[in-house]
Amino acid sequence: MKKLPLFASIIAIGLAAPVVAQANLQTSPKPERLKADVEKLVSFGTRHTLSSATDPKRGIGAARGWAQGEFEKIAKACKGCVKTELLQRNMSGPRVPDGVNIVDVLAIKPGKMGWDHVIIIAGHIDSRVSDVMDFTKDAPGANDDGSGSALVIEAARIMAQQPQTEATIVFALLSGEEQGLMGGRLLAETAKERGWKVSAMLNNDIVGGTLGTDGRKVDNVVRVFSEGIRASEDLPGQMARRNSGGEDDGPSRSLMRYADKVAILAFPDVKLDVFGVRRPDRFARGGDHLPSLELGFPAIRYTVGVENYHHQHQDLRIENGIEYGDTIDKMDFDYLAKVTALNVLTASALADAPPAPASATLGGAVTSHTTVKWDAAPGAQHYRIYQRRADAQDWAFVRDVEATETTLEGLIVDDHFVGVSSVSAKGRESTITFAGLPPRR
Repeated sequence: MKKLPLFASIIAIGLAAPVVAQANLQTSPKPERLKADVEKLVSFGTRHTLSSATDPKRGIGAARGWAQGEFEKIAKACKGCVKTELLQRNMSGPRVPDGVNIVDVLAIKPGKMGWDHVIIIAGHIDSRVSDVMDFTKDAPGANDDGSGSALVIEAARIMAQQPQTEATIVFALLSGEEQGLMGGRLLAETAKERGWKVSAMLNNDIVGGTLGTDGRKVDNVVRVFSEGIRASEDLPGQMARRNSGGEDDGPSRSLMRYADKVAILAFPDVKLDVFGVRRPDRFARGGDHLPSLELGFPAIRYTVGVENYHHQHQDLRIENGIEYGDTIDKMDFDYLAKVTALNVLTASALADAPPAPASATLGGAVTSHTTVKWDAAPGAQHYRIYQRRADAQDWAFVRDVEATETTLEGLIVDDHFVGVSSVSAKGRESTITFAGLPPRR
């Protein structure tokens, strides 16, 4: 298996000219360790949400117990820098008519800012076969979503070795995704209830395969899905974004662009291109980041560059010479290691930086100048102003300012977009907040 030499020492990631983050990765994501974790998850036979919660060897309960044990090993190795927690709630729905206890397994690495700045790395631990209600057949769930679960555990191993960051980092293994995004909803609602200020939710679902249904191989692309207009915005908020031209600049879209910049700068030798898909998720499908979006948290989904639909949500069988089923032999662990590395680097960069300004507004109608105002961000030493022409996609750096407002002389607001990021004393930079019209009430 290929090594990732990029992670052998300290890596500096620069977004724009200054350095924004430095990920001190003492170990790289290990393909062999990721494979071992997926093999262990597959060994539980099925991880269907309605399968046994008490059998020590088979079913969702055994899988969650093993995952919690892995998190506890990580906590012991870093002398308590990580805390484990179980979120539990009885939930019901069309695919769970009689209700079931949904359990999310968390490992939490506290940051200097506590719950005022939170980064979540997530994947779902449950699996299924062709009939979503069948909890007795073997459902290996190797790629969907053993890959994402193994990624979360491996990210926790690596990031537990890093110095404490500004942000609190939550590593989350979610249950009930296949039954209606229940674990994702439980996590998002818990974050809302507890007052977590979530700066980013990175959801990983189907991130370990490189061979598509039609035979094409894609091992150098990861798709990153993000919403534009926010699911959480009311009608006045949506109209303000529309009237500002900000349909392509919501917080989740900004987060996708951030991940793209990280990939460009972090993988000069080991190729991994972020394909930023401008949709909340795959066409007519969904994932565990959607409940976070509904509650106003920036969230994106990582998924393989090409999917194999014969190996998703299928009974194990051979039919007309075609193998069906989500088995481990169909996976590419070198690729999974690269996607894991991208998650770690993106989360590390965000966690070392202050939160982005909560909002920013523009002024300057019928003048030759543009004024910008924004909310102060905790931990920000100064702010970075960006602009782009209204027909462009890429931001251009303008200048750094210490105040929370500035005037851009000679910039006609009709023809340009403006964004603002937060920068720490060490030069660590947040995502960019789009400046637009305030909502009319």
